[in-house]
Amino acid sequence: MDQEKRNQRYSNILKEELRPAMGCTEPIAIAYAAAKARSVLGKLPNRISAQVSGNIIKNVKSVVVPHTGGLRGIPAAIAAGTVAGDPDAELEVLSCVKDSDTAAFADFLRSVPIELSCVETGHIFDILITSYYGSECASVRIADYHTNIVRIQKNGQTLLEKDCSGKRSSETDHSCLTIEEIVNYAETVDLDSIRPVLERQIACNMAIAKEGMTHNYGANIGKTILLNRENDINYQMRAWAAAASDARMNGCEMPVIINSGSGNQGITCSVPVIVYARETGASEELLLRALCVSNLVTIHLKTGIGRLSAYCGAVSAGVGAGAGIAFLKGGRFEMIAHTVVNAVAITSGIVCDGAKASCAAKIAAAVDAGLLGLAMYENGNQFFGGEGIVKKGVENTIDNIGKLARFGMEQTDREIIHLMMES
Repeated sequence: MDQEKRNQRYSNILKEELRPAMGCTEPIAIAYAAAKARSVLGKLPNRISAQVSGNIIKNVKSVVVPHTGGLRGIPAAIAAGTVAGDPDAELEVLSCVKDSDTAAFADFLRSVPIELSCVETGHIFDILITSYYGSECASVRIADYHTNIVRIQKNGQTLLEKDCSGKRSSETDHSCLTIEEIVNYAETVDLDSIRPVLERQIACNMAIAKEGMTHNYGANIGKTILLNRENDINYQMRAWAAAASDARMNGCEMPVIINSGSGNQGITCSVPVIVYARETGASEELLLRALCVSNLVTIHLKTGIGRLSAYCGAVSAGVGAGAGIAFLKGGRFEMIAHTVVNAVAITSGIVCDGAKASCAAKIAAAVDAGLLGLAMYENGNQFFGGEGIVKKGVENTIDNIGKLARFGMEQTDREIIHLMMES
């Protein structure tokens, strides 16, 4: 593939993946489906059925849904989307909700039965919302991706049916990604083609990080990390990323720019890079190019893992942050490749047990691993092929991580979901 064609593909991937979302993306996907079902039904339903995959339950159960006055879980997401969601706003479906709507959500939950069931369809990400009013009904199914509506039906008539193979037809093939080509892209891309995307990421993700550092959210992981260490750049990077998640997991109504379908991953791969660049006086151009590296490394790792898994997504994003900071320091392929391998060897055992306050602490650990992986290389140290899941060659190690997360942790994922449904 020639450089111009490669650069265009990589830019397309960034534009597709770096999208705005308000609130944790799994409950927001449920709210989106519910808003769409209400729109198709044409009236407020008096009964709702929700059939979702286990991973949706895992990632929605404990997280606060924005604009609901602190409500958590699937019924809250359904109520918010049904009563006041904008079905055309996709992952910003609740951005139009007014303070006066909050009381209506509680009334809706008291008066409208919501039947919830866990289904196994072969799709890790699967949501089917059916809204009823008397003998009328409308259903919307989202599968594989947060905004990927694959079926719409009304009163038994199919209004939309799409292929449900796991890949959106509009999505650029991610198999073209490699660490070496990501670095080449970051060095050669015409920044004007992606500047708006990256500048929006800087503005949104740093705004919510500041919110988390300024106010009390969840377990206040960001503030705790920075206590008495305000002038240490290594603590600043971890703290500001964690603080953004503190806010986001606990009901903050500010949007974030996601990566690989996740706001926490979008925060983790970007905020530490931005903090380091600002603290060291890096130029805007260098920061934007470093963000190309951090975002694409995260996407590359997540491609083999999949959208949802028992493997914590913050791990991949922390690796991406380490790679982006290596780029800011003047490192190129060799330094970045070693940083990636070192970092994944450190934190590849962190499990995902759903979206909640403790995600902020996992983000801090993932960023720390990225920084340690980089420091190892800078001091002439590394993990070698044959040590655990590390193989010789960065792409071989990344391939191993994908297999571990996608196949090796299937039973772990089922057990996590089982434990969460018992509690």
